[in-house]
Amino acid sequence: MNQEAEKPHIWQRLLDNPWVLLALGVLVPFLSYTVWGWIELSLLKPAALP
Repeated sequence: MNQEAEKPHIWQRLLDNPWVLLALGVLVPFLSYTVWGWIELSLLKPAALP
């Protein structure tokens, strides 16, 4: 038998691992909101002081 046919694909092995899913579930929102915040801060106009 060919062992290459029995070996699961890399994506299946990654997505079957609960620790990888936990890390992705924490990192993806953290990074996206952080980048979103940086973009918002860069687009803010300086405040006019009285």
